Amino acid sequence: MVDIVVNVLVESWNVLVEAAPYVLFGFFVAGLLKGFVPDSFMARHLGGKSVGAVLKAAVIGVPLPLCSCGVLPAALGLRGQGASKGATTAFMISTPETGVDSMAVTYALIDPLMTVIRPVAASITAIFAGVLINAFPDDKDEPRSLAGLSDGAAACTGCGCGGSCAVPPPPTFKGRFSAGMRYAFGEMIEDIGRWLLVGVLIAGVISAAIPADAVDRWVGTGLFSYLAMLVVALPLYVCATASTPIAASLLLKGLSPGAALVFLLAGPATNGATITVMLKTLGKRAAGLYVASIMVCSLVLAWATDHLYAALGLDIRATVSDVGELLPHWVGVAAAVLTLALVAKSFLGSFLSGDSHSHGG
Repeated sequence: MVDIVVNVLVESWNVLVEAAPYVLFGFFVAGLLKGFVPDSFMARHLGGKSVGAVLKAAVIGVPLPLCSCGVLPAALGLRGQGASKGATTAFMISTPETGVDSMAVTYALIDPLMTVIRPVAASITAIFAGVLINAFPDDKDEPRSLAGLSDGAAACTGCGCGGSCAVPPPPTFKGRFSAGMRYAFGEMIEDIGRWLLVGVLIAGVISAAIPADAVDRWVGTGLFSYLAMLVVALPLYVCATASTPIAASLLLKGLSPGAALVFLLAGPATNGATITVMLKTLGKRAAGLYVASIMVCSLVLAWATDHLYAALGLDIRATVSDVGELLPHWVGVAAAVLTLALVAKSFLGSFLSGDSHSHGG
């Protein structure tokens, strides 16, 4: 038993060492986007019911650094400002399915091709869902009044930021940069840091406890493997960054690139909270089309991905097993230690904050 625990911890540490430099780089870029891209830019470009608005919503959502608690309020705030159901849905799909941080980790743990496929697949899924929802509107398709979700502190609650993620950064370059970095290495770390470590730990369990040929033997390849990953991913809440080390570990155990893509797309985009909010604000038809679009696109794109890898003659398992050579080992170790320190700091900060609130109440 002790040996198993030690092996899991060793494998988890190895995954973190490989991923941490890219996680920190992704957070840095996310901070730059948050600091220098005005929130009003999104509202201005995502309004209307045209295909163009859906396309913009999907593309803008791909790199956008929104915390998990902020994705739904931000999308619904856009809806309240006049964005179509299609544009709102496209934004709600592409934003959690990928981002600059998860793309950096995909490059570190999987391979460059999947790093490109992932945001492209997220965009295609988001556009397909958005266009479909606009094409089949409900009888009453007026934006609901959601002003409370789109202004000030109400736009982001539950992440520990007290609404600070919705406050415009100071107008100076230094002010914007500082605000972006506080967001990236404060709020974003608090929001997904612990989930990332959970993902790394699960990846360690898979690496240490599952035999090398297990996925080939139990899941196989082709449609059955896609459906199996869909069943696992649909009810699961896992953020885009945390899903990456899990997918990388499954790839090493024999999972096909297409089946891994199903997990990477469906896991972050579907969970109970998202579907519940969609039912209440966008209606049953939109919520149904949302889930159906993710399922259909995941299966089709998985098939296309496997055929692309086969046509190019690429062995993704060989690439995944070599990712540790991308950077010097000491860089990975330093980044891993820094990542753990930042997550520990955010955990301690939220614990003390909760403790002080309980004493104050």
